Amino acid sequence: MGGNIATSRAVALVGPYTTGKTTLLESLLFTAGTLHRRGAVADQSSLGDGSPEARSRLMGVEVNIASTTFLDEAWTILDCPGSVEFQQDTRDALMVADVAVVVVDPEPERAVMAAPLLKFLNTHAIPHMIFINKVDRDGTGISIRACLEALQLYSDRPLILREVPIRDSGQITGYVDLVSERAYHYKAGQASDLIEIPPPLIERESEARQGLLEHLADYDDQLLEDLLNDLSPPKDAVYQDLKRDLAADLLVPVFFGAAEKDEGVRRLWKALRHEAPTHDITAARLGIADSGVRASVFKSWHGRHTGKLSLLRLWSGELKDGTSLKASNGESGKVSGLYAIQGQEVSKITSLPAGGIGAAGRLEDIPTGTLIGTPVGFAASNAPDWPTPLPPLFALALRPTRQGDDVKLTTALARLCEEDPSLSVEHNADTSELRLWGQGDIHLQVSLARLERLFHIDVQAEQPLVAYKETIRKGTVVQGRFKRQSGGHGQFGDVHLTIAPLPRGSGVRFEDQITGGVIPRQYIPAVEAGVYEWAQRGPLGFPVVDFAVALTDGSYHVVDSSEAAFKSAAGVALRDGVAQCDPVLLEPILWVEACVPADATSKAQRALSGRRGQILGFLPRDGWHGWDCVQAHVPQAEMHDLITELRSLTMGVGTFSWRFDHLREVTGKTADKVVELRAKALAPA
Repeated sequence: MGGNIATSRAVALVGPYTTGKTTLLESLLFTAGTLHRRGAVADQSSLGDGSPEARSRLMGVEVNIASTTFLDEAWTILDCPGSVEFQQDTRDALMVADVAVVVVDPEPERAVMAAPLLKFLNTHAIPHMIFINKVDRDGTGISIRACLEALQLYSDRPLILREVPIRDSGQITGYVDLVSERAYHYKAGQASDLIEIPPPLIERESEARQGLLEHLADYDDQLLEDLLNDLSPPKDAVYQDLKRDLAADLLVPVFFGAAEKDEGVRRLWKALRHEAPTHDITAARLGIADSGVRASVFKSWHGRHTGKLSLLRLWSGELKDGTSLKASNGESGKVSGLYAIQGQEVSKITSLPAGGIGAAGRLEDIPTGTLIGTPVGFAASNAPDWPTPLPPLFALALRPTRQGDDVKLTTALARLCEEDPSLSVEHNADTSELRLWGQGDIHLQVSLARLERLFHIDVQAEQPLVAYKETIRKGTVVQGRFKRQSGGHGQFGDVHLTIAPLPRGSGVRFEDQITGGVIPRQYIPAVEAGVYEWAQRGPLGFPVVDFAVALTDGSYHVVDSSEAAFKSAAGVALRDGVAQCDPVLLEPILWVEACVPADATSKAQRALSGRRGQILGFLPRDGWHGWDCVQAHVPQAEMHDLITELRSLTMGVGTFSWRFDHLREVTGKTADKVVELRAKALAPA
């Protein structure tokens, strides 16, 4: 591919995992004539899901881009991951799409899997259609109406059936279009045959068409008047209403078919062609002014040979290699290489027209969600509101297997986080760990595979440690003496300390109560330093918190005393004194809110209780019909794989949010096990 890209519309294929989005992509490309042979995910021959990580897992792990032409009109298709662990790519791609096609399974009980996507589309007013896929599978048990009704529970917009199925012995073999009132019979690998509407379907088709028109009449006074007067509206007017209402996100057309057999795919193509909004309408919806070159960056890639590539949708103007750009985050850059993307293939182009999707090279410090444009008339305030990245839910502690790779690892992880904003890196001061956070175990395993493939860094990944603490329950008075004589000057320091517990969250406090010069002033800071240093590792092996130390008395030697001696004396006093203060282990407790469909609420409560959680209550999830949020206090030690369990209980849609709440005493066998493991970890190798 070279030269430039024709102006095109962009459609995002989204939907739950395993609904057949990549298969639909192959069918759309095959039907349009771009592919002469449909590929398949199972045998790794598909244009989509082409990265090594996707093919090794037979699943989408990133957005795939494909360009095609249907009936002389250019299209860019964004094939988005279905797994909830890779939804960041899906959300970012949707922000630049003119229309989304939500691909779903025909089973009503699986409709809940589409709920998070439908909510996102509704929240951001993104025009979308629904394609009920796999209707050829056990067709006798498939009810399009039941599937639509189940999906409607999770959509704020009315779902409008655009066709009714034709059946033969219970199997769906075609459809009747409710606008054109034409019937079609599926024909394997070819365009469907036009047939007469089967007599048994005439009444059903008429009722369904009337329902469609009544929905359209909610937004068209003329159509409403026609219906009240029993007049049949012109079909052209109906198509115009459908086009207008889709662009305004007032309704959701519903189609069905079987992508693996190309059934219903040409019908979907025609609906997209006639009704999907164009890029200028989408830009207006996003509030992006048409003045010079304007584009939105929706993903970053780092290639071995290309460096950083910024995937972007151009809203206006013509983007050329070498164009200087300003960015809404205050940065600026210059395009160094302009590329078209087709699956895994990247090819250089000379220009990108408005509506096109391409990749610009070397736009450093310009992240996902940034509006870029030529300087004249550019205003950062015109940038659309981009959704905040998904919050972290799962972490692994990383350590490079090769010595000297620490800096290289940090740099590579920063690039991965730039590619995927739902990844984040934490340098945990309490445990001295480098942690990679993401959306789940598969998400992080794929990220580590990319780390090795692209940056040649191999790491050891482990469950993160818990930042336990220690404290005391009572106080004491203790003397600490450090004395050492080994020829020449000796070492001498003597301190008397009063140790007392403090309320939670107070930290460590030191107070100098020395009077009369029993300890010279120059040694007092050393005693304080000794207190804070000792508190980093208490008798149980963890930092000690929430206690006060008062230096009340002591003695010194004119020749042998030193700062080091008094620092050591403070450590001796605390070692002996804290052991007398009834030390106890503290564990971090998190406030957790688990959000699940209402039929899984009791399961979520049991899951949290089974992790030593204290249930605080539950409430309906605000703005989510049929969902609850369970609130609980849960020990951090029990949180590592909570997201995995919640998803297994809810067909993958359960999620949670969390924050640190407080420290709580832990005793008995649980404490004994923690202390035992800590002792082993600190033991010399």
